[in-house]
Amino acid sequence: MTTSTTPSQLIGTTGADRAFFLLRTVFTIAPIAFGLDKFAQILTDWDHYLAPWINDIVPGDAHQAMMIVGVIEVVAGLVVAITPRYGALLVAAWLAGIIVNLVTMGEYYDVALRDFGLLVGALALAVLAFDRNKQTA
Repeated sequence: MTTSTTPSQLIGTTGADRAFFLLRTVFTIAPIAFGLDKFAQILTDWDHYLAPWINDIVPGDAHQAMMIVGVIEVVAGLVVAITPRYGALLVAAWLAGIIVNLVTMGEYYDVALRDFGLLVGALALAVLAFDRNKQTA
């Protein structure tokens, strides 16, 4: 017996279903990709984005701190994939921390603003995920 899955079964039929699918996808892939890049440093030299006051309180140097950040980001992306309602809140909290880090540096305000938009998107994913959970319960 062969069972096939149609796109509407994977993505859903309502706008909320499609928005959930898109947000879940991006908040799974982006944290994992950015987390892995903390090790490869292909996109940028991530060490420059760590506020000096944070560098002073974490063990090791900025590069080691960013490698820990990378692991946390990969885990956050995986949690979104597995349990989006909690993973989205984890990503939103993580983004809030990144925003505080950037704003207290006194630079990279453009990146902080972008991350604020991502934080709102992560919260939207959490709202959609909690609603989906209520519908299936």
